[in-house]
Amino acid sequence: MQRYSRTAIFLHWAIAALLAFQIAVGWALEDLGARGFALYQLHKSVGITVLALTLARIGVRYWKPRPAKLEGGWQGALASGVHIGLYAFMLGAPLTGWALVSTAKVKVPTLIFGVIPLPHLPLPAAAHGVAENGHGLLAWLGIALVALHVAGALRHHLLIRDGLIWRMVPGRSTALLVALPALILVGFVAGRAILPAPQATPAPIAAEPADETAPANIAEAVNAAAPADNAAANATQATADEPVDPPPAWTVQPGGRIGFSVGNDGETISGSFSKWTANIVMDPDHPDSADIAVTIDMASASVGDAYKDGMLPGDEFFGVAAHPTATFVAKGAEATGPNAYRARGTLTLKGVSKPQTIRFTLSGKDETGKDATRKVSGSATIARAPFGVGTGDSSGGLGPQVALTFAFTAKRQD
Repeated sequence: MQRYSRTAIFLHWAIAALLAFQIAVGWALEDLGARGFALYQLHKSVGITVLALTLARIGVRYWKPRPAKLEGGWQGALASGVHIGLYAFMLGAPLTGWALVSTAKVKVPTLIFGVIPLPHLPLPAAAHGVAENGHGLLAWLGIALVALHVAGALRHHLLIRDGLIWRMVPGRSTALLVALPALILVGFVAGRAILPAPQATPAPIAAEPADETAPANIAEAVNAAAPADNAAANATQATADEPVDPPPAWTVQPGGRIGFSVGNDGETISGSFSKWTANIVMDPDHPDSADIAVTIDMASASVGDAYKDGMLPGDEFFGVAAHPTATFVAKGAEATGPNAYRARGTLTLKGVSKPQTIRFTLSGKDETGKDATRKVSGSATIARAPFGVGTGDSSGGLGPQVALTFAFTAKRQD
């Protein structure tokens, strides 16, 4: 009996196993939210692999024609229709998935297995609904076609006994007859095995105040100063009333850092901004003289992951296209302890301005000359919801508060 080539046999079973994996994973993706981010990237990578293998299978089909049909009539026509449908599924499912990603509102970059970048298709945003519905419909049609294909193979092998199935098994090996179809089950089980464990229902969270000072209140609660600090603050305030010289300006030196972190379903996502500037005027002995202005280039945000970094500039997070920078300005500060200060100001992010408090400490010699330097380190806690950061489905597991930290060295200008 004429058989398929070994290349065709390999492609047949490899595609079958990968499709089983895709079906197992695809069923769960919609309900995983942010927890399924990495799995979603794997799903896209395997989908493009299926597309490439299917194109190779079509090429082999014309390079080495398949064996002749063993059955005619309506049964043969049905078998041919199922084969055509399977090819349409193997091509259409990856292509509609690619179109779905390319037309999504949140542009998530795709790196095939984290290495090869896949460009977005040049499709209009209006095509997103068609791609999404088509992808889901093809998945169900594919499952039905695979079931028909398997039923037909079993019919030929167990009822008709015409040996048709041996055309896809090298050497008529009984061991391979068992092992190769088992790959499909292995693919499905592997897809289910890598799914994240079900998430426990979190305890109810008390509603946050709706007033405009909510972010400042949260920061105050997290960073509340010890009562013993009040004496030092009052003493400094008393001296602040005395006449003083104009406060010095400070130049931020290279090498500083502004970092951020946020909880994500029990884990922590940490990143930083690589581009930012700060204008600082302040006499540490008279903190009420402080004039602080910080500008952050939001496009410079990175969490060290190419997929997630590609999402940060989008509207779901920082909306960089419309709001390329974020600013924090504060007039005056107050001492909370030895070399420790608190500044209440205004944070503007994504076009929204809200009260925000930062806390910082100064270290270094108490110099007054031109080369005087101080090391600055501090933190803030920012409620992301009032600024519209993390509003989409992929942000469902993010914590409500973002921890901000900063550290840099500043040189005094005289």
